[in-house]
Amino acid sequence: MKWQHALKDYQLYLKIERGLSQNSIDNYSLDVKKLISYLEANNISHSPITITSETIQQFIYQIAKSVNTRSQSRLISGLRSFFNYLVFEDYRKSNPLELIESPKIGRKLPDTLSEDEIDNLIKAINLSKPQGERNRAMLETLYGCGLRVSELVNLKISDLFFEQGFIKVTGKGDKQRFVPIIDITQKYINIYKDEVRNGLNIQAGYEDTLFLNRRGKQLTRAMIFTIIKQLAKKIGLKKNISPHTFRHSFATHLLQNDADLRSIQLMLGHESITTTEIYVHLDKSYLAEVIEKHHPRK
Repeated sequence: MKWQHALKDYQLYLKIERGLSQNSIDNYSLDVKKLISYLEANNISHSPITITSETIQQFIYQIAKSVNTRSQSRLISGLRSFFNYLVFEDYRKSNPLELIESPKIGRKLPDTLSEDEIDNLIKAINLSKPQGERNRAMLETLYGCGLRVSELVNLKISDLFFEQGFIKVTGKGDKQRFVPIIDITQKYINIYKDEVRNGLNIQAGYEDTLFLNRRGKQLTRAMIFTIIKQLAKKIGLKKNISPHTFRHSFATHLLQNDADLRSIQLMLGHESITTTEIYVHLDKSYLAEVIEKHHPRK
């Protein structure tokens, strides 16, 4: 079995059997491609069937010199998944990563933005340009609905149910959920949609895509990152932020205002409440307030 054949079969498995999004499939595939590149660069002739734990260990050792422990752990997890698939399909008898341990990583608490910082970022948007209205609507939606960046760029006009007060969001694995949307976010989306988007030369295939670039096509994830980084620089914000920071902030601010964790889990689209507990950073002062307010022996 050749590597490219095995990788193609694996990608189909991830799409059809596991129902993963294309972005997730690309990430899993990248882990395998890194291994393939290593083998080619070092003239190692192992196939997916014959490769040994020792060879993979050497590969990981080389990778470890240039990436952090979190990236190493992600790579090992991706490769383990690939070889589990080969075992499942009876191509191999065992997984060569069974005895390879992932490096221990601590739980990294995400950066969050205060309400003032979010207001300042949004106020820094230049509304004299058409894309300013779009950018304001996008940031309000990221923060107001707690979306992932992929969910934002894939949002459709047909997903907007403003009369009912919800939007339909397609998350990881193409799983859909309904998320409440507040009036102020609806207002800015409508301004962009009615006053800016309607004036674009919308390209075929993007008629239903909500947020578009100046050429009438879907925005990329990278473009959203760039917009946010530029705004942070403009206001002199020293925090390392990304679109995901707005999602972290959404969850954290809800929790601090007494929203229950289960509701936040549903809005974020987390399958496990444990993910939400890690996602939402809890400071000691907030925990103390919870005990003071809710403990029966206070």
